[in-house]
Amino acid sequence: MAEYYTLQVAGLTRQLKRCRISEKLEIAAFILFSDVELTEACAKELAEKCKICNYDYIMTAECKGIPLAYELSRQTGKPYVVARKSIKGYMSNCISVAVHSITTNAPQTLYLDGEKANWLKEKRILLVDDVISTGESIAALEALTKQADGIIAGKAAVLAEGDAIDRPDLIYLAPLPLFEV
Repeated sequence: MAEYYTLQVAGLTRQLKRCRISEKLEIAAFILFSDVELTEACAKELAEKCKICNYDYIMTAECKGIPLAYELSRQTGKPYVVARKSIKGYMSNCISVAVHSITTNAPQTLYLDGEKANWLKEKRILLVDDVISTGESIAALEALTKQADGIIAGKAAVLAEGDAIDRPDLIYLAPLPLFEV
């Protein structure tokens, strides 16, 4: 029988299934997909906290950060871009960076279309993700922003997990524990 972690964030309560990601570690699976109420509430609170960043664009990595970036964009009127996990036929002159996050088994590459990279040039970029844990995904977004000659305005997430909880450079709504097994 699965164990759950009770999360309270943005005025809502959710039961997150605990998932083993290694022999010694479990995480509480936070997934915004299909939870419109949670996505809207988290985006509203995060938008308020991120006003201090004075950003021009929002950027996230494919895929779990997309609902949050979309809803932040909808609520704030700031456009968003997505760093993709593969090059699509409509993309050209891509820039890329390697990343290995806590929830993936192998290193991946994130790609940003050249046209989208041009949008970011000399603009202030808010980097967002659903959860920041090791910081690898947000660091990859930071590297892409720098390659595009953009300016990092802030780094934000709904939740910070593990060592990320103590990072002073992150804006987040609630901590999320890691579980040693």
